[in-house]
Order: sequence, then structure tokens, then C-alpha cells
Amino acid sequence: MNQANSSTGRRAFLKTSLAAAGAGSSIQKALGANDRVSIGFIGVGNRGSQLLEAFMKQDDVRVAALCDVYKPYRERDRGSVDGHLLETLGSRVPALNETFDYDVPRYEDFRRVLDRNDIDAVVIATPDHWHAIQTIAACQAGKDVYVEKPLSVTVEEGRKMIDTARKTGRVTQVGLHRRSSKMYHQLAAKVQEGGIGKVTMARAYRISNMYPDGIGSFDPRNPPEGMNWDLWLGPRGEREYRDDMSLYKFRWWNSYSSQVGNWGVHYFDAIRWMTGDEAPVSVCAMGGRYALHDDRTIPDTMEVTFELPSGMLLAFGQYEASGGEALAYGEIELRGVLGNLYSNERSYRIQPSKPGQFQDTRSPLKEESVTSDEGDLTEQHARNFVDCVKSRETCHCDLETGHRSTTFSHLANISLAVKSRLEWDPAAERVIGNDDANRLLHYDYRKPWSL
Repeated sequence: MNQANSSTGRRAFLKTSLAAAGAGSSIQKALGANDRVSIGFIGVGNRGSQLLEAFMKQDDVRVAALCDVYKPYRERDRGSVDGHLLETLGSRVPALNETFDYDVPRYEDFRRVLDRNDIDAVVIATPDHWHAIQTIAACQAGKDVYVEKPLSVTVEEGRKMIDTARKTGRVTQVGLHRRSSKMYHQLAAKVQEGGIGKVTMARAYRISNMYPDGIGSFDPRNPPEGMNWDLWLGPRGEREYRDDMSLYKFRWWNSYSSQVGNWGVHYFDAIRWMTGDEAPVSVCAMGGRYALHDDRTIPDTMEVTFELPSGMLLAFGQYEASGGEALAYGEIELRGVLGNLYSNERSYRIQPSKPGQFQDTRSPLKEESVTSDEGDLTEQHARNFVDCVKSRETCHCDLETGHRSTTFSHLANISLAVKSRLEWDPAAERVIGNDDANRLLHYDYRKPWSL
């Protein structure tokens, strides 16, 4: 899609979306408990396919449209996927084997989905640099929004997404699915009630030894047949297509995502939920490309430490050039004065602390190990969204909640970029006394795109 056509389409889209806002709202207010929710899916690749499956398991959901800039994905035709992508992405190319008993409209341009007045909500699972534009446009078009994590690629985007959702009265859900876990709801209450004593340290890690080849090194080439590369790039700068940049591997390019955003945000969200913290007050990140010589633009090794206002530290390590477990158990560790909590999506353990130097008082805690019998958390998160579309209640992870957790990821990347420890003002959402860091709170969009 050339920029002239894109600009013309955008002007037409804005007219129809603003006119449709009232219609969309009236449709949703009329939904009863037994009505089906009509949902359009924007971005149906790896994660988008997982979300499509989760929503299709909800009996009161109707798939109203599929949208993707890559034709084999939107047509659900794995046989047409570029052979080199099949070879290099492997299982990250979805099965694309869904069946429908009716004709589901397919679109290349997300704006055509938002033009439709018969769609109540959209699920957005596009690359991170698209989330803000598409969420804001969807809200303006009168659609409720489920948007994948991380919420945005800049702090400024996240705040404008929230402002638009509130102004338009939209129901929103960010794909941090632990928020729909009954077990984590219980853990949050337990920790905040002093269940392991005062927490002074939390840790989590993303570990995947990608040595020696990483994401690979590829020469630029023409986009695969059926790929609208200009529309994939969207607000980011124009550049040549590469096989290790689009589709799943965009997560290793800092213009489109990051691993501290892709993985770290899950852990930041769960930890700050359990400790009751909204935002950090300071952050310091270090790291680099120490072992891998692939095309990535993010580190293969990174450590970031946050100071939280409750009086504790939170550390996250991204280790993609080494393997092995970093924690005694699970994916998250909280260290309290009475004991340590270790948790993952399905279970948790509490280990009492032993008396330390000069101490003889033993912890009153007993060793505890609990396994949850909950179902799939993505399905539960989808269920919560559908219920809230009908009830107009607040979802488990609305945009404000997702934004505050995603901000941890942004600050980690900014600290690494400017090579400085940063002091953060969570009310103003500005770095204190560092102009270089504040300039990275947003970027200039490629025309004709804007917030």
C-alpha cells in the first residue's frame, strides 16, 4: 500500500469511525447475557492464532472477520506460506487449521474491520509497534478491545491509549493472562496481608540459550508473496524486508519489540500485583550482545534492577546466551523476611526462612506447596473479556493496569539505551533530570500514521 493511498484511506476511515462510534456503543449496550459477541481478529499469526482458538472455545463468540497483512495467515492456508519462513520459523508458523461453518470475511487492512458496524469488539495481536494506532482507532470506531502484551512500544502511546478508551467508554483487556488466574488472585492477597513478611526482593528471568545462531543473519530480499510489507512497517521507518525481522522474529528488533517487553512484562505485572506497587521509582539496566552475532538489535544478555516505592528491589534477567535454571522453583521469586515464595502459572511453593546471623527466632511459616487445577489461562482471560463486553464492567487487566506493567519494560530499555540509572516520576510519567531518556518516551511516526 503506497502512502498516498494510505493517507486517503485514513481520512475516509476517520470519518466512518467517528460516525460509527455511537452505533457501536448502542450495539454493545444492547447485548444480553445470552447474546453472541461479534469479534474481529487483527493479526492472526503465532499469538493471534492462539487467541483465535481461545475465543472460538467461547460459545457466545462469533468470529466476524480475520485480518492480517500476510495473505496465507488471513486465508488460513499453511500450504501457501513461504518455504523459507516455514524452514526458519518452524512451529512458530501456526497450524492455520481452523474450520468455520460460515463465510468469515478476510481483510488485509485493519481499517476495513473497524468500518463494520456489526462488529462489537476486536482482538489485536499484531506486532507491538501497531498496538497503539489500532487500539485507539478501534475505540474511536466504537469497538471494545482485547490487545496483546506488551501494550505499546512507548510510554506516551500507552497513556494516549488509556485516554481514548476512557473518553469513548470502551471495555479493554491487555493480554497479561495471569490476571485471570484464581491462584494469583489468592497469592496477591496472601503477600499483601504479610503472608511471607515484608518483601524486600523479587526476581524473574527469561532464559533461552540461543547460541550459536540466534535468530540468524539474512540478506534483505523482496517480501514473500502475499506480504504487504509497507503496511507491516506502518508507523516505523521505511526499510527493506528481511526474513528474520517480520512475523515472529520481530521480537528481537528494538524498533518493534524487545524480550524485556515480550517476556519481562508478564513477570513485572505479576510481581507488582502481589506487592501492591504501581510503578518503580528508579531503574538501572545493563547488557549487550556478548556472544551472539545474529541480526538482532537487542541484547543477548541483560540485567535490570528496579526500586519500588514499597521498599524493595525487583530484578529481571534476560539470558539468551546461556542455559540452566536461575530460581529454586518456578518463574518468579519473592523474598520476604519470613520466607520465600516461588510461583509459576500452575503452582507455588513457600519456603520458611531459617534464622540468620545473630538471630535465634524461627519463622512461623510452614513449608507449603500448592498446585492449581485451573484451566487454560488464555481461555479464562478471553472469557473475562467477553463477560465484560456484555456487562460493561472493568476487565481483569484494563489498559491502565497493562500500561503500568509495560512501563517497567520501556524504562528498562531506555536505561540501557542511555547507559544511566534513571529516577522515575510515575505521576508525571517522566524521567527526572535526564532529557536524553525523556526523548525516548516516544518517537516520530512515519507519515501518514499518527496517534
